Amino acid sequence: MKVLLLDTNHPLLKQGLLSLGFEVDEDYTSHKTQIEKIIKPYDGIIIRSRFPIDKNFLKKATNLKFIGRVGAGLENIDTQFAQQKGIILFNAPEGNRNAVGEHTLALILNLFNKINKADHEVRQGIWNRESNRGLELDGQTVGIIGYGNMGKAFAKKLRGFDVEVLAYDIKPDVGDKNARQVSLDELFKKTTVLSLHVPHTPLTNKMVNADFIKRFKSPFWLINTARGTVVDTKSLVEAIDRNKILGAGLDVLEFEKASFENMFENNQLPAVFKKLITYDNVILTPHIAGWTMESKEKLAQVIVDKIKIWLNSTI
Repeated sequence: MKVLLLDTNHPLLKQGLLSLGFEVDEDYTSHKTQIEKIIKPYDGIIIRSRFPIDKNFLKKATNLKFIGRVGAGLENIDTQFAQQKGIILFNAPEGNRNAVGEHTLALILNLFNKINKADHEVRQGIWNRESNRGLELDGQTVGIIGYGNMGKAFAKKLRGFDVEVLAYDIKPDVGDKNARQVSLDELFKKTTVLSLHVPHTPLTNKMVNADFIKRFKSPFWLINTARGTVVDTKSLVEAIDRNKILGAGLDVLEFEKASFENMFENNQLPAVFKKLITYDNVILTPHIAGWTMESKEKLAQVIVDKIKIWLNSTI
């Protein structure tokens, strides 16, 4: 059986596939249309987010039996058509959930203690303690929307703090010892720190908009390590200006794309993003919450393990 690797990953992924008896090829540079011309003989492909695996691509992959997505989300794949063709989909949320949990906590503690702002000032010779007086996480109520792998990993990180942790999910009975599952109404009523851990779907697209924000009883802090499309940036900026949102830690952005840097180089920054980057109470990171040295290895191992289980089940 032949597998094509379309993105670079930890070496153990290729080694693991070879040990399972696969013939492994690599192509990290060819255009999607070029890949479509050579994809026919392959039984499997491994990809991160290099290009969409759409219906047209899958029609050309006539021998494809599985797709390994080295990450959590599958929104870059036409999952419905893939399943119609009997193609097995493997993803690896178990591989970077710990990294996402730690990064989410880091964003909160950074915001609460004004670490970025204070660091910037000290480097400029400004020693201002009072304006950098921080907040403590103890005593807050943390609301988590999306209580799957990522949400649960983050809740586990909060066990050392004296906080109430609430979880909302469209699936029933997902609460555990680390978070009490509640209705959206209760989450809106009690939350002072909101953390998003949902995939991109039609239901979550721009979920955090003006109407959503208005439903919170108290001003709150917003953390998004999920998908940039979940938060409407215009509504976020307006809420920060009104002090309804006290600050935000964003690892993902509505404007995130492969050509993100071009917005700066060509002076094409959206007006709301221009304003967002001026706030001291907003921290931005480039989609790296699940991007650690350890998670790179874990993600690869999870994919290999899942393919091994599938392979053994077909024998």
